[in-house]
Amino acid sequence: MTTTTEPARRSELGTCRCCDDDTPAVEQEEPPETPRERVNRRWNEIMQETRVAQTGVQILFGFLLSVAFTPHFRDLGTFDHTVYVLTVVLGASATASLIAPVSIHRFLSGQRMKDEMVEVAHRLMMCGMVLMALTIGCTLLLILHVVVPGLLAELLVGAVMLWFGLSWYALPLWLRRRSNRRAERRAAR
Repeated sequence: MTTTTEPARRSELGTCRCCDDDTPAVEQEEPPETPRERVNRRWNEIMQETRVAQTGVQILFGFLLSVAFTPHFRDLGTFDHTVYVLTVVLGASATASLIAPVSIHRFLSGQRMKDEMVEVAHRLMMCGMVLMALTIGCTLLLILHVVVPGLLAELLVGAVMLWFGLSWYALPLWLRRRSNRRAERRAAR
């Protein structure tokens, strides 16, 4: 086993060797991938992301299913019952969307359809993430509507949903746009 000095390690990580800070070095192109390597990498990434999302939605969905069997559930008003039903349906839909790539893989494994599987799994993941965010928002509304009086519950849920929108969707889109602009500038040089 060889040991690596700190400056060399920084160089491997893409930081400047001449500085002791984390100043980015000149960006280097990654080695090219074959189409097969790329689709395999994309599939593996989707499966890892699916595992994270599935765990979260399954825990939330399990919690939601148990709520209807608590003694206090009968005391909730029509609004809360409606929000509960909507939340359970959204949670079930999110679960289906986030588990579907696994089923697709089982049915189509060995059929040489990985490009199609990656595209469909990507779309299902995006749909599942929207449904999961809505499930979390409705769950939060259900809980806060019982705990916090008045309009405050809706305002808090709105703020949390705004955060979901910003961190899950707006930020990645902004980063993609920024990366595309950098690539265009490099290509223009």
